[in-house]
Amino acid sequence: MSYPPVQYTADAGNVSATFRPSDTPSDLAIGVRTLVDHLATGASTEGRFGLYRWNMAAYPPPGSLPAGHFHRTMSESFFILDGTVSLYDGATWRSATAGDFLYVPPGGVHGFANESGAEASMLVLFTPGAPREAYFEALAEIAASGRELSQEEWVELWASHDQYQV
Repeated sequence: MSYPPVQYTADAGNVSATFRPSDTPSDLAIGVRTLVDHLATGASTEGRFGLYRWNMAAYPPPGSLPAGHFHRTMSESFFILDGTVSLYDGATWRSATAGDFLYVPPGGVHGFANESGAEASMLVLFTPGAPREAYFEALAEIAASGRELSQEEWVELWASHDQYQV
């Protein structure tokens, strides 16, 4: 393993960092159960990665975990900050708590849900930095409007955002 190719060639460093204060309002609400903070988007990192904070109320009801899915173009990682989040590694659902981490390479089946009955928060990292904001914005619009999609419409939405259900 070696370092990647040089991307910055100037003789001196440059002032280019981005700071996001902790009290910045969330960027997106998906229904009444999830607030998403776009800490770093694929666009803001020039496609290198995306990093979101998910703040979740309990959902779905205990015993009704979602089906897994996979991505063809990106890896996804989950790091639990607070509470308990159910994480699926393609074989087993696990009750993950603060400090637990799950890495999923491209093609790896995975899923997540907060069925703990309490609030939970996690970081979601995907690489490279795909434009995931549009997918989550679509989910937020569907939840806000009460619109119901057919199975065919869901499959089309998922496929247009590199998400394939199992």
